[in-house]
Amino acid sequence: MLAIAHSATLVGVEALPVRIEVDASRGVPVFELVGLAEATVRESRVRVKSALSQLGVELSDTHITVSLAPADLRKAGSGFDLGIAAAAMAAVGAAPAEALQDVLFLGELSLAGRVHAIRGVLPHLVSAKARGVKRAVVPRANEAEARLVTGMDCRTCDTLEELLSFLRGEVELPRPAQVASNGASAETLPLLEDLADVRGQEGAKRALEIAAAGGHNVLFIGPPGAGKTMLARRLPGILPELSHEEALEVMALHSVAGLLPRSHAFSTQRPFRAPHHTISDVALVGGGDTPRPGEVSLAHRGVLFLDELGEYKRSALESLRQPLEDGVVTVSRAQAKATFRARAMVVAATNPCPCGHLGRSTVPCRCSRERIAAYRARLSGPLLDRLDLQIVLAPVEVSALHGDYTGDSSGDIRARVVAARALQRERAGRAQEHLNASLVPRDLHRVCKLSTECRDLLARAATALGLSARAYTKVLRVARTIADLEQSPALSPAHVAEAISYRALDRERTEVRPAA
Repeated sequence: MLAIAHSATLVGVEALPVRIEVDASRGVPVFELVGLAEATVRESRVRVKSALSQLGVELSDTHITVSLAPADLRKAGSGFDLGIAAAAMAAVGAAPAEALQDVLFLGELSLAGRVHAIRGVLPHLVSAKARGVKRAVVPRANEAEARLVTGMDCRTCDTLEELLSFLRGEVELPRPAQVASNGASAETLPLLEDLADVRGQEGAKRALEIAAAGGHNVLFIGPPGAGKTMLARRLPGILPELSHEEALEVMALHSVAGLLPRSHAFSTQRPFRAPHHTISDVALVGGGDTPRPGEVSLAHRGVLFLDELGEYKRSALESLRQPLEDGVVTVSRAQAKATFRARAMVVAATNPCPCGHLGRSTVPCRCSRERIAAYRARLSGPLLDRLDLQIVLAPVEVSALHGDYTGDSSGDIRARVVAARALQRERAGRAQEHLNASLVPRDLHRVCKLSTECRDLLARAATALGLSARAYTKVLRVARTIADLEQSPALSPAHVAEAISYRALDRERTEVRPAA
């Protein structure tokens, strides 16, 4: 008898439908599986046979043929086990074949018949809903992800025995409880570190506020102990929470990577990723035989912190150039092409020289000009061009560490950031990417009307600093953000001058000066 069930395979964050056809006939007891399946899928034969035997469904005298269609689509992952088992039970008459119609089955089986969690349930269900699928059965361990998708009759099961009883109409599988539609977090968000903890470095804090308001990338250059890491780790605390749609984008990427917590899935907290400088190219931007998102995608809508930037492999850093510009990573393989979103704010930190003491008055630098030049040559010009704000930090004076801090807290700064972003969203209209850092040239010139004085100032700076065309537009975007923080509809020379002051490495051709 022939039975058909439905499942899917992930290509990036998109789930492509797979039809599972199972034919059971008398003959040599063989379990065949065809359909361009990788090793994990082929091994499902062992898991499914053992799980079925625990239910008393014996296949010892049955010839089982499983076809995963379309045959030219590569199948990966262990999520096909539940669909294969359901179709096999229908093929041998243990369950009614009509109960499998228009149902998406996802789940991995143990030898004892338990249904284990799999990666990517959230993007699976989102894609299935877009295809018009109305019903699904997923592991109970993935209930937190399943409850995020509305408009589907989604059920959860813990064992294959439960599924068999459900298919026979003997019991009802439970539905996951739905979350509130307003996007509220399922749990209280953790208390973020406050920017008020950082003493001194007022110029760097101002730059961080501008970066948060416009979604700009930042480079901090300074000696050890200047506060580069403290500043970077407090950036999420001044960013607005994710909207419901943005949170689903982020969680889909984390679900594909298998990093979504099982206990609770929904969170409006922006991600913060800080990979070690020994990271490989693939781990940073994504890839692999079965493409998975890298750190730049896992930081989507959040912060990617690259500490000790000069210690990263040059090839890894160069691979970031395209994602920083386009906001997506495309991984091409012979069988498929996967696209991951990667609209992350990059905050990088580096020492001014190998010993780290260049520019300090108390500790002399021991590096020669040649060593300093070689150290900085690790960072290419095109990469540095993509870092909108380049800030040189001075060592913190000991006197600044004593006494009460009277400056703005992260909450105060976040309020200004939210107001500036609201202005950008209103100005962008229906455009999905509304932050100034993502403005396309046509929109940039529309929102950055320059007076004669501003145009002359920019022209002089471009000539004196040797700004590239990309750096020139970066200055415009940063100037627009500075104006938005002041709720100013027009750019002034003061806005442009401040934006120019954040191009530290362009000024460095003559002399490096710390930020005020």
